[in-house]
Amino acid sequence: MSEPRPAGSLSPGSPSAGSAPHGSRVHRAWWVALVCFVALVGAAGFRATPSVFIDPLHREFGWSHGTISFAVGLNVLLYGLTAPFASALMERYGIRQVVTAALLLISAGSGLTVFMHSEWQLVLCWGLLVGVGSGSMALAFAATVANRWFVARRGLVSGILTAGSATGQLVFLPLVALMVEGPGWRTASLVVCGAALAVVPLVVWLLRDRPEDVGLRPYGASADYVTPRTDTTGALRRTLSVLRTAARTRVFWLLAGTFAICGASSNGLMSTHFVPAAHDHGMAVPVAASLLALIGVLDLVGTVCSGWLTDRFDARRLLAVYYGLRGLSLLVLPLLFAASVQPPMLFFIVFYGLDWVATVPPTMALCREHFGADGAVVFGWVLASHQAGASLIAFLAGLVRDATGSYDMAWTGTGVLCAMAALMALVVQRRTQPEAGAPAQQAE
Repeated sequence: MSEPRPAGSLSPGSPSAGSAPHGSRVHRAWWVALVCFVALVGAAGFRATPSVFIDPLHREFGWSHGTISFAVGLNVLLYGLTAPFASALMERYGIRQVVTAALLLISAGSGLTVFMHSEWQLVLCWGLLVGVGSGSMALAFAATVANRWFVARRGLVSGILTAGSATGQLVFLPLVALMVEGPGWRTASLVVCGAALAVVPLVVWLLRDRPEDVGLRPYGASADYVTPRTDTTGALRRTLSVLRTAARTRVFWLLAGTFAICGASSNGLMSTHFVPAAHDHGMAVPVAASLLALIGVLDLVGTVCSGWLTDRFDARRLLAVYYGLRGLSLLVLPLLFAASVQPPMLFFIVFYGLDWVATVPPTMALCREHFGADGAVVFGWVLASHQAGASLIAFLAGLVRDATGSYDMAWTGTGVLCAMAALMALVVQRRTQPEAGAPAQQAE
């Protein structure tokens, strides 16, 4: 595998300024983005399964919803805490190596769950191994690829790559639910294990770390583009140093706070507890899982459109709209559950699906705008707060279910938090200076 060339220079014989080599109609950056999208789809497979595993594990082993939710919460927490270090490791060792190792960890963790018989084994496989593996190629991975390979269309690419996780949910969740109802949850775990493993050869074969490795500038870069210099030594030191610097700014804490609420309302509550909550009201698990998968379908549209909008409008105002609408939808959700799918529930699924992770492209853009070359690492820490919020709510919602017999308080409380996030987004100051090597951002 080729090592990255020294930052600040292109490889000898660079054919053009950000365009594809002679005879090629598609810039290499788009092929790299496609491979990354497929890798994210493979990693998302196992992350889509917690909500359909909760009831089967409860029935087979007698574990409480709180115990299972703790393992899910650890998975979600490590997914976030690993991300900033993974971003720095990608700078040091390369994207291919880190992503390959991450997919292998996910495959091992999902495969080993078929042998578990104690709670600690669930925590080890489902929580630790899969959490670290998925966190190593989380949304910080998408931010790294977008920052390295693209100058133009970064918002659009961020939206497309973010949608990879939703696509994994779309592909796997209904299949996993049917297997859980039929052959059982162990078969479902093995299928997800194989799916993550199957992506590894594609990553090793096609993924490249930087456009300079193949004699190109990033897509959309001008002729005078100079590659930003990055520290390729001391990944841990750099990651912590970036955190210390960012933590001195108010914008970091506002972005971290809003993204923590984003995680609480999506990965923590909706992704983990929607299926068991619907099942509590008599809805069949495959039907509820299909509704959650439909959110994944709509998220493809919503996130890509959000990326397109982020390239054109004020990211802060976009975030305020997204969080405000999400909060309203969660407040009415407890009234919509029924044994069968009714039109109001379908309307909620469409509405919520378009908003599912539409917050990611504008949050990435604000990290890039305020922190420049460190934006990907800063976003990794912001993502850690996202997963910390998700982890806390995933665990607390399980406790609420055990204590009250329903999830109603969890939906309502999280809806109120989303309203707070909308206000926090508007407080973020706007920075109008253009990023080095990038086109100037137009004011709305």
